[in-house]
Amino acid sequence: MERNDVINFKALEKELQAALAADEKYKRENAAKLRAVEQRVPSYEEFRGIVLASHLKPLERKDKMGGKRFVPWNCHTTREKTSQDVVTEMPQEKSPFQPATSAEFYRDWRRHLRSGPERYQALLQLGGPKLGHLFQMDVGFGLLGELLVALAEHVRLSDRSAVLRILHNLANTGRFALNLSLLSHAERESCQLLFQKLQAMVTTRPMQEGLSMEEPSAGLQGEEGLLQELLGLYGVH
Repeated sequence: MERNDVINFKALEKELQAALAADEKYKRENAAKLRAVEQRVPSYEEFRGIVLASHLKPLERKDKMGGKRFVPWNCHTTREKTSQDVVTEMPQEKSPFQPATSAEFYRDWRRHLRSGPERYQALLQLGGPKLGHLFQMDVGFGLLGELLVALAEHVRLSDRSAVLRILHNLANTGRFALNLSLLSHAERESCQLLFQKLQAMVTTRPMQEGLSMEEPSAGLQGEEGLLQELLGLYGVH
């Protein structure tokens, strides 16, 4: 057997686990949405909260407080810190944002990337094709709005092409139209603001590149065609 014919079972197993996790997440969130509709929740925020909390499980009797406790929850709080404890509490360096699955993206996005600039740089670092691959089945409830907010608040002229590619790849993910319809009012406003900024850059970029508006470059023409397509996909008028 040639070297190129060797099957990478670890990679296949990883892809299978990611697919199973994404499928389980889809079924769980879909069931939560149906429950929210049946309960006739009065507001979008309550609907959103039910779906975002769909992964949580109710406490069992043994988990509830009130019984005898034999071991303190955090033994370190029962004694004073020694000099050795202080020395060992070193700040941990952040690992690079390189998620291999959508589940890893969700985890690191909410756990490690808290500020807007961090999230924006992470999106640029991954790029449109990588994001499209990670979320080919579904962006996930609530996440699309967070991505649009990060882009809208920090988009720069030098990043215009990269942001357009990110938006294009997101628009081709599974259930995009549904996720777009579930954006909150504030997220919709951020989406409008993002496209307003991208449109405003049309007049700025040719001047910076020494081009006239009558003779835009071929690359700029391609970007404008893509922008017009995205305006329709994202429902921005």
